[in-house]
Amino acid sequence: MMELVVFDLDGTLLDGNSGISGFTSDTLKRLSDKGIPYTVATGRTRHGASPVLQGHRFHLPHIYKNGVMIWHPQQQRYSSRKTLTPHEFASVMSACEQVGLTPFVFTLDASDNSVTFHRSTTSAADRELIRVLGLDNSTRMRSIDDLPSDAAVTHINAIGQLDQIHSVLRRVENEAHLVAYSGLALEGQGWHWIDVHHGGASKGDALASLKGTMELERIICFGDSDNDLSMFETADECYAPANANDAIKSLATGIIGHHDEDGVARFLRQRFDLA
Repeated sequence: MMELVVFDLDGTLLDGNSGISGFTSDTLKRLSDKGIPYTVATGRTRHGASPVLQGHRFHLPHIYKNGVMIWHPQQQRYSSRKTLTPHEFASVMSACEQVGLTPFVFTLDASDNSVTFHRSTTSAADRELIRVLGLDNSTRMRSIDDLPSDAAVTHINAIGQLDQIHSVLRRVENEAHLVAYSGLALEGQGWHWIDVHHGGASKGDALASLKGTMELERIICFGDSDNDLSMFETADECYAPANANDAIKSLATGIIGHHDEDGVARFLRQRFDLA
């Protein structure tokens, strides 16, 4: 039976330091050696995920930005990418700017390289987001004034106070073809983040696409948050770590160990007899 194991990253496969622990790394090696295919479905970009995936045998197609993009590492190409229309882009930018947020605009150039545009770095929160996203490489960060009119915009990120984020969320809810996720960015400092992309993209849709192209019979997935709901609805088995939110837990086939205690890896060793 051809089945695929699919991991969310942050809060699921990754530990509290946003890395793959030694125990989990060894578990992935055992999974690979046993011929059990696995991949990733994450809210991260390819650039944001590649440092943690490197060396862990993630050779099959990757799902990035909650289904906005499907990346084929062997062929070094995208097979799917759902970008924002000019109207959708303008609407999100207007909503951010009305409340004083300076959004980061993520695009793909003609060679499928990621390029990010930003108006200015006006706050400590903006600078922290640049650091966390690894955008301090000037070759990937450009002024919003240089954004091409026909840019392929994959998503828009911003960071700010909760009332600012909620204001943008309310605007996005009125746009039928947009979807937004938000959460706490920096504990103790009141900063929250928002991530907006095309509503036609989801982890579930991307998984359904892979299931067809790879001729899969079953999908087993792991996730912890709202952006994993569509994946849980699509998969044949779905497991939530102990730290997952209640909505995800209510859909899960089962609850496993905490993400910072190698919960996914310990489950895999038992589920596939990898000891």
